[in-house]
Order: sequence, then structure tokens, then C-alpha cells
Amino acid sequence: MAAAKKAAAKKPSPKKGEGFNKASAGIARREGISPSRADAILASSTRKASPKAKRANPNLKKVPMKKKG
Repeated sequence: MAAAKKAAAKKPSPKKGEGFNKASAGIARREGISPSRADAILASSTRKASPKAKRANPNLKKVPMKKKG
């Protein structure tokens, strides 16, 4: 009985995201565009993420700004 209570009290671990490369590949496949263009689209949308989204997923802060020139 104690083991059943312990198992029920254990919280499930949060799901891990699919990652940048897999998300980019999905965009390229769906939109029918090159992988490098899909990378640019994903990076742009990642930079535009809301502060609330960045608090929920701190990895969004790791995408650097595009270098000009």
C-alpha cells in the first residue's frame, strides 16, 4: 500500500522540446523550403518569443541576434 501511495505522489517529469534542428527540419518539410531558410524562420520566431515563453523555456534566450553585414 505504501508503494502505491509513493508512486501516485510522484509528479511526471516535464516534456522536453524537440530541439532546434528537428523543429527546423519540420518547417523545411512542411513549407517545402531549404533547411537554411527554415533555420532563419525558426530563429526569427524564437527571438520574437514573449517574456512569458522565455521564462517557461530559458533555452529561447540562447538564440543569438543575426550579424549584420
